[in-house]
Amino acid sequence: MNKKRHILCIDLKSFFASCECVERGLDPFSTPLVVANKNQGNGAITLAVTPYLKKLGVKSRGRLYEIPKNIKYFIAKPRMNLYINKSTEVVNIYLDYISQEDLHIYSIDECFLDVTNYLKMYKKTDYELALDILKNIKEKTGITATCGIGPNLLIAKVAMDIEAKHTKENIAKWAFDDIKDKFWPITPLSEFWGIGKNMERNLNSLGIFTIGDLATYNKNKLKDKFGVIGEELYNHANGIDLSEIKDFKKIKQDKSYSHSQVLFKDYNSSNIKIIIKEMVEVLTARLRCDNKECLVIGFGIGYSKMVGGGFYHSIKLSNPTNQNNEIYKTCLLLLDKYIEDYPIRKVTISCGKLSKKEGIQLDLFHNYEEIKSNDNLNKAYDEIRNKFGKNSLLKATSLLEDSTIIERNKKIGGHSA
Repeated sequence: MNKKRHILCIDLKSFFASCECVERGLDPFSTPLVVANKNQGNGAITLAVTPYLKKLGVKSRGRLYEIPKNIKYFIAKPRMNLYINKSTEVVNIYLDYISQEDLHIYSIDECFLDVTNYLKMYKKTDYELALDILKNIKEKTGITATCGIGPNLLIAKVAMDIEAKHTKENIAKWAFDDIKDKFWPITPLSEFWGIGKNMERNLNSLGIFTIGDLATYNKNKLKDKFGVIGEELYNHANGIDLSEIKDFKKIKQDKSYSHSQVLFKDYNSSNIKIIIKEMVEVLTARLRCDNKECLVIGFGIGYSKMVGGGFYHSIKLSNPTNQNNEIYKTCLLLLDKYIEDYPIRKVTISCGKLSKKEGIQLDLFHNYEEIKSNDNLNKAYDEIRNKFGKNSLLKATSLLEDSTIIERNKKIGGHSA
């Protein structure tokens, strides 16, 4: 296991709504403010609500019509430039304490700081340093922040998500010894970092309803069902996270193939699977054409502008592959793990850690005959499309309204037989 670190995970509380309150000289803890585009009507998404409204049960990232009729509030139109500038101010405060290489910007309102090598210099504990940073943020920007402290990124993040916002000083410090008492009781599963609603449903179907259930489930069965993501879920449920901030700073030396698509209408977690499948087929055809396989799959989703944000995560496979089904399955697992119920407008898929395909490496979770059959099928598929054009052989799903592959093939030189 990696050397114990001192990681701070700092979140700017109700960030968009707090920014709007600060600009108006209002207190977000006593102001009923909602950030939303009211031009979109009563179904507009609430991008943020103040802590005052959250105490009344109003959800952030809900819909205006979901706010109880008896609660009075006013709406602030989203101002992304304001939020970006305020976020930059906060990041500069972090950089007053630590160097760039020890800071990971996770999102516009959330960052990880590795303060391991600074505690001796400041003559402070990690908790004392966190107090100092949060006080500085409040004094300089007017924004209240919360902080989780832990020996790795995962524990710091979960401590922040679950406990920090409920403490007097907005700080929660967890250690490895706290895993059983603080990790394991967490339910529903989607309250835990990295488990979305879809993955929660998948795990519930296995009888897994708490993080403790996940931590004590058969690791091999999880890997058999979810691949390497199953192993990652098991490890995270037990507080194991070997990633470090420096990992995010590494310049990727190896060549990778990637494919990104901006969509011209809103998609959801169901019909986006058609797009993902088509994009995977484009990437795997390229891999096979160059006799390559990949070991790392990267997958990202961008939500529509009215919501903003999204995610991008990568995962290392057990064995290199150029198989459509293997890569598609991995993308769907990442989708289920991280997706939120917002309109989707962008998909990104990448295949990294490329190597020359020299044979088939088997393990207990794959069938040789099935892999060989898929290889032959894909080879025939590629040969026909290369000879007669990319639109000469299409899957039935390509004829569905949500598919974009026929039009995209035309733009890149595909032609009908």
